[in-house]
Amino acid sequence: MAAKTTTLNAKNLEALGAPRLAELLIEISTGSAANKRRLRMELAGNHSGAEIAREVRKRFASIARSRTVINWRKVKAVAADLETQRKTIVDVLAPDDPKEALELAWHFLALAEPIFQRSANESSSIIESFHQACVDAGVIAKSAGVGKDTLADKIFAAVQNNDHGQYDPLIAAMAPALGKEGLDRLKGLFVQWSKEPQDTVAQGDRRVIGWGGQGPIYEDQAYGNRRELTVRIALQEIADAQGDVDAYIAQQPEKSRKMPLVATDIARRLLSAGRAAEALETLDAVDTRGRPEVAIEWQLARVEVLESLGRPDEAQADRWKWFEQSLNDVHLRAFLRRLPDFDDMEAEEKAFAYAQAFQEVHRALAFFLRWPAITQAAKLVLTRQAELDGDLYELMTPAAEALAEKHPLAATIVLRSMIDFTLENARSSRYRYAAQHLDTCARLATHINDFGSAGSHEVYVSELKDRHGKKPAFWNSVQRI
Repeated sequence: MAAKTTTLNAKNLEALGAPRLAELLIEISTGSAANKRRLRMELAGNHSGAEIAREVRKRFASIARSRTVINWRKVKAVAADLETQRKTIVDVLAPDDPKEALELAWHFLALAEPIFQRSANESSSIIESFHQACVDAGVIAKSAGVGKDTLADKIFAAVQNNDHGQYDPLIAAMAPALGKEGLDRLKGLFVQWSKEPQDTVAQGDRRVIGWGGQGPIYEDQAYGNRRELTVRIALQEIADAQGDVDAYIAQQPEKSRKMPLVATDIARRLLSAGRAAEALETLDAVDTRGRPEVAIEWQLARVEVLESLGRPDEAQADRWKWFEQSLNDVHLRAFLRRLPDFDDMEAEEKAFAYAQAFQEVHRALAFFLRWPAITQAAKLVLTRQAELDGDLYELMTPAAEALAEKHPLAATIVLRSMIDFTLENARSSRYRYAAQHLDTCARLATHINDFGSAGSHEVYVSELKDRHGKKPAFWNSVQRI
């Protein structure tokens, strides 16, 4: 019974009573600014939405005024603070007063500028708060009753100052609230902005912000390029929101349309619009000559389009061709799924045989590990051990781990490849890991009945001492294990 009553849950804590809980909260919040702010927010919630809004605005003002550098140690606290404010807006204010909540959401998003100006490094957790706030603002705006023109104007102003990517999801998030009228207004604003002349800066006043192949890169030059990019991306997002494929395509420079990933984006939109034939033309306009491994997104889009056009045999031929070129298991899995029963087993065996003889042994090993086909991976290691590159520890380490249980000899060969590379190239930073690999080899040796041409563990260690006996740092690491 004692164990149950000391479990931390709401019911057990309620038994302490309000006075004791209040004392504990004061104690816990002492020395924690974040906890104190949370408690003040809860106290404000007992009064009115207006009181909560005032507390949020006060906190925003404090964040904006702060000059403290946000280094990696402070990132977690800043992110937690932002999340507390964001959730207060969404969960507490928005249900009762969506207009006030939307206004606070805009203030929240505006904090990105002062925060990132004093950030020593970019943080995914902080930018994610702002991206989520964009989504929140879109939801709140639907019930806030704000005029379409007013909303479009605020979005336009925000995206113009998207220096840190904080407003990246904003247009897509706001599209439902904007509707056709608002999206048309927003589109017009960006088109107008793109046509406005940019202020010219006297040569003597131009500020160099970097260097490129053609010489200095000036601030005004970079800003001009940024405006063009901002407009193009915004118009693309508006086109997507309006389901206007042709408007999306129009925002892609002619040269870009023949790049694999851009062509893929266009083709997928055309396919969704029921224009499969045009999608195939777009994909085939990409010059794949000399590109045996064109982007997989392009490849997947092309087979999807072929299937849509009722040309499954061509799609299958492409899947097999691209598997042979790259050993990408995505293509093989898709190929096998479309075969009749038993035919898929025969095709899999054919694919394994092909991979065993593939020119790049490491790509073949990675394929077998991903499948997974561990017995095939062991066979590859045993037959092509001389080709293994022990420098590829990011591949060899998981390979050894996968092989260890049922194929200890193959695992040993993989581990030896890393040990040999480390010692032959005197990579002292890896000696500790090489020593661990050698220890693992000793343990695996007890499960190996026949080492074959690889030589026993004792013979291998003896050869290591002959070749690398004068590397005391390594042998000291071995003794310490």
